[in-house]
Amino acid sequence: MKSVFLIVGATALALCASSVSAQQTVSLSAGFVPDPVTFEVVSGGSNDASDLGGSCVGAIASSPDVVVNYRSNGGPLSFGVYSDGDTTLVINGPDGRYYCNDDAQGLNPGFGWDSAPSGRYDIWVGAIGRPVSSTLVVTEGSVFGD
Repeated sequence: MKSVFLIVGATALALCASSVSAQQTVSLSAGFVPDPVTFEVVSGGSNDASDLGGSCVGAIASSPDVVVNYRSNGGPLSFGVYSDGDTTLVINGPDGRYYCNDDAQGLNPGFGWDSAPSGRYDIWVGAIGRPVSSTLVVTEGSVFGD
């Protein structure tokens, strides 16, 4: 699994500034039911995630596809994407860092915390190539069943 976290840079600040108009927003607390929670999104956008640096790749939207406001009890929290295309995942975590993943399982990205902090998670589902309908999964378990 290729993953990276980044300190906020100029491009990241531009994405943060536009994050107020997310497509979908949800507030979750540890132990949420049902688990997992899923969101239907279309991957891609007009911004190049590689401008964030590290292993961030794919085309992403200006605003996050989903914002998760999470109240933690110190347990795990994971995000993953299922689609019929090549997708990537960019998460701006509560610590202000960007976490990126491509191809955690096949062409599906995923990322998780063993001890997730409370706060706001801005999530972009990126596209490598053409945009595709995708399902973003948020769970306190394992996204890909491992």
